[in-house]
Amino acid sequence: MLQQAETIINQWPLHAVDGGYEMVPFKVYTQRDLDKIEPLQKMSEAMRFEMKVVSSVLPFRVNQYVIDELIDWNNIPADPMFQLTFPQRGMLSAEHYDTIAKLIADGADKATLSAAVNEVRQALNPHPADQMEMNMPMDDEGNRLDGIQHKYRETVLFFPSQGQTCHAYCTFCFRWAQFVGDKELRIAASEASTLHDYLKAHTEVTDLLFTGGDPMVMKTKHLAAYLEPLLEPEFDHIQTIRIGTKALTFWPHRFLGADDAGELIDLLTRMVQAGKHVAVMGHYNHWKEMDTDAARAAIRAIRSTGAQIRAQGPLIAHINDDPDVWAKMWKMQVKLGIIPYYMFVERDTGARGYFEVPLDRAWEIYREAMQQVSGLARTARGPSMSASPGKVEVQGVTEIKGEKVFVLRFIQGRNPDWIQRPFFAKYNPDATWLHHLEPAFGEEKFFFDDEYEAIRDERIDAAQA
Repeated sequence: MLQQAETIINQWPLHAVDGGYEMVPFKVYTQRDLDKIEPLQKMSEAMRFEMKVVSSVLPFRVNQYVIDELIDWNNIPADPMFQLTFPQRGMLSAEHYDTIAKLIADGADKATLSAAVNEVRQALNPHPADQMEMNMPMDDEGNRLDGIQHKYRETVLFFPSQGQTCHAYCTFCFRWAQFVGDKELRIAASEASTLHDYLKAHTEVTDLLFTGGDPMVMKTKHLAAYLEPLLEPEFDHIQTIRIGTKALTFWPHRFLGADDAGELIDLLTRMVQAGKHVAVMGHYNHWKEMDTDAARAAIRAIRSTGAQIRAQGPLIAHINDDPDVWAKMWKMQVKLGIIPYYMFVERDTGARGYFEVPLDRAWEIYREAMQQVSGLARTARGPSMSASPGKVEVQGVTEIKGEKVFVLRFIQGRNPDWIQRPFFAKYNPDATWLHHLEPAFGEEKFFFDDEYEAIRDERIDAAQA
């Protein structure tokens, strides 16, 4: 089977060179390498200094594939892939930027700069939606199970420690706290037994999501150590294995010419043939991410295993806040055999002030994009807020009895009884997140508020005990 997988991979060109093809080496740049990125040397010193300041607070990592294949260097700074991967001054508030910039310009010592940077990071809501307090389960002794989140009944999220980085970082990333070096902000687990023991004890769980970071940065042998035991009969209740990844965009060669790419394709094939539904949750933000030979070859490689690829990503200013971009992206995904899955609202963390789009405009973009595609692309749900109570979808703006309102519903909820129940909020043209909304029609609370607060109090009390 492994030989067959390697044959499939080798059918596709990796990089054109003098009429032939060769593997593209992986070369990565972080903040300390900004001066080594050749295209940046054509930019002004002031712009490069701004990047240094912002990347002192928010994580920065990019690789040569992104630089060479995805960014249009003749369209800087407007190019969406440049905005996606390179820090911009507006990603920090003026106050935060000025504080860090002055320290760097004045040559502040490392301890002074680190203290100021950490203070800024704490102000950026590093773990939104009560992730640390409400989503992480406890063992029988009341100890928090690091690296596991169990927010919804059927789905468990797992953060393998070997996968807590990415081939490149998105500037909008809502999990940016995983990458800034502060262990107290990181969610990760190194023991496969922690995951397997938890799943054995929770047979209500049907879906397991490997997330991060990016699990596809892991060596295949490490991924297999987590996945292969799930083929035993005691894990029959685990029907679906999801793997969240940006590798299809940032390093498609992971599935093509990497040292263990053949083993990875073979592993996915075996999981599918053993009866598991394997879904690669591709994070896509723009159609340009699928518009290279390597990206399309990687898509074909994954689909050859029997695994599905589902596409999700947030609606973000400066990158894809345009219905034509989403329509083109969804059409391209359907053509390539990818299932459009979610349009998310940018989370209330990190550089949200730079990227967030008002809910009203988000719904308009979603609606106008949907009008341009066929039914096969209308599988994408949204715009959806992954808020603490659950995934709340903005279904529209309308007027009821003379009051302009948002029409909302839960796609997923901490209590399954909330799902698919419509509710209404006062229209607020400036609202970008659930907590900006108030109940419509003179109501004091949304229908779920009391129960949610009770759940929250119980979880936080347990976490603090």
